Amino acid sequence: MSVEAYGPSSQTLTFLDTEEAELLGADTQGSEFEFTDFTLPSQTQTQGGPVNGSVKCEMFCVQVNGPDGILPNGEDAVVKTSQLLAELNFEEDEEDTYYTKDLPVHACSYCGIHDPACVVYCNTSKKWFCNGRGNTSGSHIVNHLVRAKCKEVTLHKDGPLGETVLECYNCGCRNVFLLGFIPAKADSVVVLLCRQPCASQSSLKDINWDSSQWQPLIQDRCFLSWLVKIPSEQEQLRARQITAQQINKLEELWKENPTATLEDLEKPGVDEEPQHVLLRYEDAYQYQNIFGPLVKLEADYDKKLKESQTQDNITVRWDLGLNKKRIAYFTLPKTDSGDMRLMQGDEICLRYKGDMAPLWKGIGHVIKVPDNYGDEIAIELRSSAGAPVEVPHNFQVDFVWKSTSFDRMQSALKTFAVDETSVSGYIYHKLLGHEVEDVIIKCQLPKRFTAQGLPDLNHSQVYAVKTVLQRPLSLIQGPPGTGKTVTSATIVYHLARQGNGPVLVCAPSNIAVDQLTEKIHQTGLKVVRLCAKSREAIDSPVSFLALHNQIRNMDSMPELQKLQQLKDETGELSSSDEKRYRALKRTAERELLMNADVICCTCVGAGDPRLAKMQFRSILIDESTQATEPECMVPVVLGAKQLILVGDHCQLGPVVMCKKAAKAGLSQSLFERLVVLGIRPIRLQVQYRMHPALSAFPSNIFYEGSLQNGVTAADRIRKGFDFQWPQPDKPMFFYVTQGQEEIASSGTSYLNRTEASNVEKITTRLLKAGAKPDQIGIITPYEGQRSYLVQYMQFSGSLHTKLYQEVEIASVDAFQGREKDFIILSCVRANEHQGIGFLNDPRRRPSNMYFQTHDQVGMIGTGPNPMGSMNIPIPFNLVMPPIPPPGYLGQVNGPAAGRGAPKGKTGGRGGRQRNRGTGNHGSGQANMPNSQASQDLVSQPFSQGPLTQGYITMSQPSQMSQPGLSQPELSQDSYLGDEFKSQMDVALSQDSTYQGERAYQHGGVTGLSQY
Repeated sequence: MSVEAYGPSSQTLTFLDTEEAELLGADTQGSEFEFTDFTLPSQTQTQGGPVNGSVKCEMFCVQVNGPDGILPNGEDAVVKTSQLLAELNFEEDEEDTYYTKDLPVHACSYCGIHDPACVVYCNTSKKWFCNGRGNTSGSHIVNHLVRAKCKEVTLHKDGPLGETVLECYNCGCRNVFLLGFIPAKADSVVVLLCRQPCASQSSLKDINWDSSQWQPLIQDRCFLSWLVKIPSEQEQLRARQITAQQINKLEELWKENPTATLEDLEKPGVDEEPQHVLLRYEDAYQYQNIFGPLVKLEADYDKKLKESQTQDNITVRWDLGLNKKRIAYFTLPKTDSGDMRLMQGDEICLRYKGDMAPLWKGIGHVIKVPDNYGDEIAIELRSSAGAPVEVPHNFQVDFVWKSTSFDRMQSALKTFAVDETSVSGYIYHKLLGHEVEDVIIKCQLPKRFTAQGLPDLNHSQVYAVKTVLQRPLSLIQGPPGTGKTVTSATIVYHLARQGNGPVLVCAPSNIAVDQLTEKIHQTGLKVVRLCAKSREAIDSPVSFLALHNQIRNMDSMPELQKLQQLKDETGELSSSDEKRYRALKRTAERELLMNADVICCTCVGAGDPRLAKMQFRSILIDESTQATEPECMVPVVLGAKQLILVGDHCQLGPVVMCKKAAKAGLSQSLFERLVVLGIRPIRLQVQYRMHPALSAFPSNIFYEGSLQNGVTAADRIRKGFDFQWPQPDKPMFFYVTQGQEEIASSGTSYLNRTEASNVEKITTRLLKAGAKPDQIGIITPYEGQRSYLVQYMQFSGSLHTKLYQEVEIASVDAFQGREKDFIILSCVRANEHQGIGFLNDPRRRPSNMYFQTHDQVGMIGTGPNPMGSMNIPIPFNLVMPPIPPPGYLGQVNGPAAGRGAPKGKTGGRGGRQRNRGTGNHGSGQANMPNSQASQDLVSQPFSQGPLTQGYITMSQPSQMSQPGLSQPELSQDSYLGDEFKSQMDVALSQDSTYQGERAYQHGGVTGLSQY
């Protein structure tokens, strides 16, 4: 029944939201609240004091239901009952007054708790917060410090430790996320030291401190209880109940109005939600009216984020580049913030604020970002005039926010709405979700589909190329290692040979564009790589194809070459020469672009003014699932009559920084929406990258068992490689660590020191076994862990520092589309509350990173006990053998600490569930049986039996794959998590090992030997 069916009277109804219900703090379903315990005070009790006795409900009913509803003394029953109830003192009244009465200044700004021993003062925001969790995963003070990006605190003067500013004993650092303590030999004394560098200095060994005993002050998102008392459960229940969502909104409000209170959130106009994206749109005007505000939200958030990153007291190291331009090197303490994405080509403003030289300001673009060789950032100045190169100190760094990319998205949305020639009629209606008849493009199909200079195509690649050439709108789904780039290059080759003008090839990132440009160039086509002007100085594998470099090598314009040479030698031209130089350069650019077979650029780069007057009949967008929909529209509106979107919606999606915009649907790609609309992607089915044992899991879980192997196990065996895998035929294992996650120095990222130590040991073992440093990739989802790993491996590794520097350590985003022979995955998260943060996105879960990261030979995962500490819906022990025995990597790893099995936690998998009603994607649920045996698994001592015995063998591995599916069936994501659960249940229930001991018990991990 529709809502309207209830009529106007429904307007008068008030519904209690679930969140509001949580504020009441009452358990209305609890078994301890029996109706037979309903009590009423007697006369003597109401007059003489507190209510002690109780009158059972049955007695009360007899009295009320007496003759004519009159009590024995003649009073009306209802009146009497009302009087009795009015005299009751409910405890809720007292609770209400607890946080509405005048609270002291030091009361928690969230919940009102004001015990001096429980509260901490934030030195930056000038507010007090308690160390209680309330309804959130972390304590209120830590919640505030993380969200407000504050780091310095002071304890209350009436607390046990007095008015104390927390700082490092050695260097005076006040960043609480870096601070920890070491117990001195005298038990009554502790020393506060920062994690890096003070706690790791070797000089500490000379003092009576043991640096290996260092522990962070904040553990499990809460200050240690001996430092700041944790309020009792009773105090937290009596306090104001505030949810994580309300905290988020309040923190956003404080940025505009620092004195705002929780009550201000209820005011009209505060925190209005934008309109959600739709699945279908009436016309392009509605499309623009929905996406336009979302792009503005993201732009405003990005601007605020960049401008808030100003940092003072920066030390600069000066250098001179080969092109005679000044380069400034410096380190930013906040760069491990998950919010800040610094990339090559970004603009930075450097100011000198000291008194050793005149005040100065210079703008440059980033040419180096933090990497394995150091955390330094380098910028190349546009002009070095007046730069105080003799002075190293007292500099300020500002991030220059550029609106170019957002302006181009808004312009594309407007063009799509007002310009009928921007796209063909068929594509216009298809993008809006209208029902239109399929169209076949009449074209001369090539006799041989393989392009010259590229590898031969397999059957699924040939099918993809043949189908795409005949359709005006196509989606190609390319799982990892299936030759997506080769297929895309082949399609572009055949489109260019048709002679319908240049083909426009785009991707959301410069790395993806460069990879595709390189492949297309191998076919012999004339390719032009169009770069943003801010990136012209940045080297890449296809720099020789870049437009600005091709202009330099044009023999047809000698005058331009002479002026270019003069400009390079002197640095500047006279005004008349500069004018002539620019005119000649524009002419040369136009000539090169018009004569090109293929033009390659980023999606936003397609909005470059140099392409404004050009029309492209055929457009291919690679990695389209990593671009937002407005970003994809920038190239699409340049006249598309044939559009090909390539990507994989089971892998990483677009990065949207503004949570409000992401929630409204900006984080859904155009590719995903078209899949939901019923356009079936053509899936490439043969993978050439991974060892067959590694590809089985992603094939079964994410691609319905449709991935075939183009390589054999023998192809992936390395001769002379001395590394002992727990199962020789399966080059992978999960290494359980018992470390605890810690908040990184930024406050917005995480690290795990125990995991970092094990990653170093595994890396060293691989290097000693014969692996080269450039064959090893270390992936971690957290920038805090990446930064810590770089430092730790170089300072603590047993081999030469240079070897560790050449091992690439990066995030899964940076690795996507790349290949390494060995991948080590550091999961980082390990806490008592089973929180995995942004890894909760199915596309970012470790089980998904496992196969996105493109390892050819071996895979090693490190992390906490997956059954006990991490909320991973598809546990690693489904795909990986257990860890090697103690001493395998030269260290003793004790038995797993018993943390108990997950309490029925479930989560979706990476595949997509079709939902035609909305633009959202549901996700299936994957539950593993949570029996007593699996709970006992993590708490029992573990036997040290041989690794080759005791594995679970799945009796029906064929149930996990679906052989023989036709092409259309394989193109739909119909393989849901609960199907997988039921098949697992059947397989496990039929296995005798599972019925008995169930698991080979070792190190806290259950291993499956077969898929």
